[in-house]
Amino acid sequence: MVHPGPTRRERAEAREEEPPASGAVYTVGQLTTYLKETLEANPALSDIWVTGEVSNSHRAASGHSYFSLRDAEGVVRCVMFRPGRGAGFLADGAQVLAHGRVSFYAARGDLQFYADQVRPEGLGALQQAFEELKRRLEAEGLFEQSRKRPLPAFPRRVAIVTSPDAAALQDILNILGRRYPLLEVLVAETP
Repeated sequence: MVHPGPTRRERAEAREEEPPASGAVYTVGQLTTYLKETLEANPALSDIWVTGEVSNSHRAASGHSYFSLRDAEGVVRCVMFRPGRGAGFLADGAQVLAHGRVSFYAARGDLQFYADQVRPEGLGALQQAFEELKRRLEAEGLFEQSRKRPLPAFPRRVAIVTSPDAAALQDILNILGRRYPLLEVLVAETP
């Protein structure tokens, strides 16, 4: 696969500097540039296939598709610029095989997989488990209209299920505290 632009060595020579020596202080820009160049210089990461379940899939106004590939052990953010072959298979819960390269997106400080091709492999294991649970609960009658209770117009108590370290938790608590100061908020921690 041909990558446009200068090589790592050419960029370093153009700057007439090498990455700081061990123990030196890096700027954020130096660190993110070094990570990006190191990942992109690794041939094992420039032409690979990754299998996983699609989640958080959406298409931007630019036409690019953004999604994550996940399995029980991890998650990788992905992008497909001006979607190529297989972009139609990027539905949440789909198990896919994606071809592309690994890089580092400095603006967000994220490892990112740049996909150029996606092939369907069926429904993902996590989605299958969710669908099975949904079928089981439906068979027990837990989704029947008669079992549903109306929501109060002004609830006295709200529960939030999240990680205690989640950045969004403080945002939610601040907004609820300002808008509904008498509301009791329960936080159920998840790993």
